[in-house]
Amino acid sequence: MTTILAYFPSPPRGVWHLGPIPIRAYALFIIAGIVVALLIGDRRWAARGGERGVIYDIALWAVPFGLVGGRLYHLITDWRTYFGGGGAGPGAALRIWDGGLGIWGAVALGGVGAWIACRRRGIPLPAFADAVAPGIVLAQAIGRLGNYFNQELYGRETTLPWGMEVFYRRDPSGFVDVHSLDGVSTGQLAMVVQPTFLYELLWNVLVFVALIYIDRRLNIGHGRLFALYVAGYCVGRFCIELLRDDPATHIAGIRINSFTSTFVFIGAVVYVMLAPRGREDPASLGADRTAVEEEPAPEPATELAAVASGAAGPTGHDADGLAESAETTGDAEATGHADAHEAPGDDAAEPVDDPGDDRADEPEPTDAEPREPETES
Repeated sequence: MTTILAYFPSPPRGVWHLGPIPIRAYALFIIAGIVVALLIGDRRWAARGGERGVIYDIALWAVPFGLVGGRLYHLITDWRTYFGGGGAGPGAALRIWDGGLGIWGAVALGGVGAWIACRRRGIPLPAFADAVAPGIVLAQAIGRLGNYFNQELYGRETTLPWGMEVFYRRDPSGFVDVHSLDGVSTGQLAMVVQPTFLYELLWNVLVFVALIYIDRRLNIGHGRLFALYVAGYCVGRFCIELLRDDPATHIAGIRINSFTSTFVFIGAVVYVMLAPRGREDPASLGADRTAVEEEPAPEPATELAAVASGAAGPTGHDADGLAESAETTGDAEATGHADAHEAPGDDAAEPVDDPGDDRADEPEPTDAEPREPETES
């Protein structure tokens, strides 16, 4: 029985030079993933009732924070590569374009940047996280292609038909190594390994599809969709870490990312169970406070028209009050005319000496119609 092997090769190089400018595949895929995440997040944010373009404003805070956080996590968990004996040194620790971003640190510190931006905009952070969660996991899938070009994040040697061929690379200084990021393939096969970067890429795409489906079928919000993304990613990452064989920091013989996946998964599940059910009111997402504060006041003519319309058509107790007031005024006028000759000095009514006098037709002042104040001389 003949076994057909379908090994696929790793790329011959991960860096191209445009004159003195290096074009790195890793950086290109990271940027492409960020752009895709922003486009998806902006559309989803608007569908939930938010304002278009807000995602990009928040990204100005979240993305830089995320890049710094991702690099810090990588340095902390793989510090021997840079600061141990024979390490690359502090200078290499700053060369983020050479690869080395930990997703845990990127999400954690990126969340801090997003929180700052959301507070400035008056937006609830959990609602924002739910909107961008599917885009983030899809961006991670795209970023894994950069690991493929860097010939990194692979698993143990294998004879599986879909194994990946890893070649030796020669860097510009002539040094030959499997892990040379700036090198070019020598064509000499080093080993055939499990393509764990591909496993994670496919798993992330599956999580992306699941999140979109769940969000459409269920009325989920308050950060619970983001927590489901975190939990789903952790499950896949934990299993994939068991297959990897590239250099990494271990604790008690277990890769540190396995511990991180376990603890973060537990936290995400607890959040899903405790977070409020339902989804945020769209009114809490769409209005920009600055726009509300700058809204012009109503025109005086509009206010007068409203008052006039209210006075023209009283209803309920107001109508009863006006009717009662009118009856009281009529009684007071009748009494005033009847007792005018009996109480000539009464201030409430003037005596009528001449029936033809025009003043007899004028209403007498009552308590309902206050007098004009007398002017002191």
